[in-house]
Amino acid sequence: MKQRSLHIKTFGCQMNERDSEIIEQLLFPLGFIPVADMQTADLVILNTCSVRAKAEQKVYSLLGQIRQYKSRNPGMLVAVAGCVAQQEKERIMQRMPHVNMVIGTRQIYKIPAMITRIDAGQTNLKPEVDLDDTMQVQPFLQVGRNGSQSSPSPAPGEYKKFVTIMQGCNNFCSYCVVPLTRGREVSRPVADILDEVRLLVEQGVKEITLLGQNVNSYGLTNPVADDPVNFAALLRLVSATPGLNRLRFTTSNPKDLSDDLMRCFAELENLCPQFHLPVQSGSNRILSLMNRKYTVEEYLQKVEALRRYRPDIALGTDMIIGFPGETEEDFAATMRLLETVRFHGSFSFKYSDRPGTRAASLGNPVNEEVKSERLSRFQDRQDEISLARNREYLDHILEVIVEGKGKKGLWQGRSSTNHIVHFSPVRSQEPHRGDAVMVRIDKAGQHSLAGTHIQEGDES
Repeated sequence: MKQRSLHIKTFGCQMNERDSEIIEQLLFPLGFIPVADMQTADLVILNTCSVRAKAEQKVYSLLGQIRQYKSRNPGMLVAVAGCVAQQEKERIMQRMPHVNMVIGTRQIYKIPAMITRIDAGQTNLKPEVDLDDTMQVQPFLQVGRNGSQSSPSPAPGEYKKFVTIMQGCNNFCSYCVVPLTRGREVSRPVADILDEVRLLVEQGVKEITLLGQNVNSYGLTNPVADDPVNFAALLRLVSATPGLNRLRFTTSNPKDLSDDLMRCFAELENLCPQFHLPVQSGSNRILSLMNRKYTVEEYLQKVEALRRYRPDIALGTDMIIGFPGETEEDFAATMRLLETVRFHGSFSFKYSDRPGTRAASLGNPVNEEVKSERLSRFQDRQDEISLARNREYLDHILEVIVEGKGKKGLWQGRSSTNHIVHFSPVRSQEPHRGDAVMVRIDKAGQHSLAGTHIQEGDES
């Protein structure tokens, strides 16, 4: 079989990272081998995100560059997949006629057939963007990097993997395009999820992250068995997989966060004490306009319960600054929420209109300069809080899974709270990627920790 080179550029979320991995697997039987150089690749796929306008703009900018690469390499095939493909459809090919394929979020499994049709001489393929209610997930299979074969095992030291448990979203938050670009909620069968987790752990994976647009509603919209399994029950089943050291999940909507799920943090030993719980605003008026279906008071009650069940839990959040109609009073409420919860970290962004969403037609936009100033205030204070939070780990001993060598002779890994930890190894005991080591924390920054690798028996 003739070998061909494949370059996938992934934008946005972890869901897209997993989809890109699946695309690699699907194309390997056709002879496509992943390469780092986009300019000379035989096939370039942009797996896109449109949650924010900036991400979409980056896609079109990169497509402009790729036009130049294709002029020098006329045989190059160009594909756009993901949310921008789902949203823009035919407009992509109208604006960028050098694009050969447009593939929506639930049609990536058609990519091999589309390539085969192009190889047979067919041109002008129509976009594949149906949002059907079926769910396909390719079981994990590591793509061989030497081009000789595919291997059933993850690459050496590849200790963590994503496992998709559901697709789509039914919440219709007024600012969000996900229900429009990824469709309605569809839950994956429990048996398929457990089979994939077992396979990965048997192959040496130590950490699994369960993925979905709103994992808290797993199994509720389309029960996947006669005896429906909710997300808390699924967590318990996955947690019981022999050999699984760490379990995480993302993303969650506070309105669906049950007490049963929160108790899992106290009951499941391998469920990491780290939780990303997007709040989006500290103003009840803005939350109502966002259609989030919870209040600040309800959110704070759940934060209190989480910390009661797991006192060492590290909490993160998302925040949208400058939503239409946001007043200085609304923003002050957001700052009060930040002071009350004192998140370990947050992702915060200026609001941008997304096509087809209800918020785009609300009117009463916040001035861009005001948005920028508010975002700066929020981020500056979050950085101060993050530093204070990280200093709470000083003199603590954390288990760190090694990710590789960092800078200045240090190694780098992650704690169970998802902190990046830089450490100096014990002399003559160089660690390997995927090893679990104990690190005594002696330095704390805004976004990472640092310490010393300690030998067994030196934990006192």
